[in-house]
Amino acid sequence: MQALLLVESTFLFYFFCRKRGEKNQFYAKCWKILNKWRGAWYNSDGANMETIIGKEEYIEEAARLLRDGQLVAFPTETVYGLGADALNPEAVSSIYVAKGRPSDNPLIVHLADYAQLHEVAVDVPPLAKALYDRFCPGPLTLILPKHPSIPSVVSAGLATVGVRFPSHPMARALLQKCGPIAAPSANASKHVSPTTAAHVYDDLQGRIPLILDGGSCEVGIESTILDLTQEIPTILRPGAITKEMLAEICLVATHSGEVKVALAPGMKYIHYSPRCDSVMCPPSKIPAIWKESREKGLAAVVIAREQTLQALGECESISLGKEDGEVMRNLYSALRSAEREYDLIILEELPEEGLLYSVMNRAKKSVQHHE
Repeated sequence: MQALLLVESTFLFYFFCRKRGEKNQFYAKCWKILNKWRGAWYNSDGANMETIIGKEEYIEEAARLLRDGQLVAFPTETVYGLGADALNPEAVSSIYVAKGRPSDNPLIVHLADYAQLHEVAVDVPPLAKALYDRFCPGPLTLILPKHPSIPSVVSAGLATVGVRFPSHPMARALLQKCGPIAAPSANASKHVSPTTAAHVYDDLQGRIPLILDGGSCEVGIESTILDLTQEIPTILRPGAITKEMLAEICLVATHSGEVKVALAPGMKYIHYSPRCDSVMCPPSKIPAIWKESREKGLAAVVIAREQTLQALGECESISLGKEDGEVMRNLYSALRSAEREYDLIILEELPEEGLLYSVMNRAKKSVQHHE
């Protein structure tokens, strides 16, 4: 518990410095120092557990580890998850320590099929089955009243719980062997979410015993979260299942306003943040920011859609692809690639419509500055 409190207080100060650093040079310097420490902490001498990366032949071992109260990273169609037995509060608590995650940020419970839902949720409305039949297994999380069997550490003390049914074959095979798994993304808290086993290893090497390698994630960003406890079902986090798609099943609202209590993951804290400076701007402003950064001696890279890069001409760049689905799938891997080689990421501001609305939700939370 003391370790968790120390981690939490440090990362809250990190969050404070990042926000104040936008207007104050002292806090900006503090943020840069803490940002370097953040990366080093996850590769420190204290993280000395052997971490194995394995494929399908390790699923049985993964299930055994979870039953024994240990952590396992596993692939889903969205991003890689860091899993623990959802009914074991001590195991779930270790997720927060391994990630450096604030304890008031709830987790999602992953299930193999709809028949398991009543083991983790109560007062399930008929709409849940209609949504399951249309979108699941897939990248949709439903917020429902919590079953007494779910420890409060899973829901961050809330009376509700998020549940979803991943479609990735390895995730489904694992769930069928060991039951409900509580899992956030398998990365250091506030860092860019992982879409490959190598990304997980970079962040959590020495802190978990096993990473199941299921290749690159097909979707590339976290699931859509829909709160079914509201009078009108409300999107708390957008994803690959868009508002337009949900509206074909039911009336849908979108959460807005200040977030004081995180009703679901991804709502309250800094997320998806690369370990270098970053700025987001419309394509028209990219050339000037690129030129200014070069004049300052910074190694800068532009992350943008293929059509934008073609119009820009020669510059250091990473393409997100042309189609909206490609952009969604490639965002996190592009940010992780860029942070290893560059001082500054210049990220294209995208139109907020369709799938790109969900991409922009992540992009705006990842950058330090928005021009």
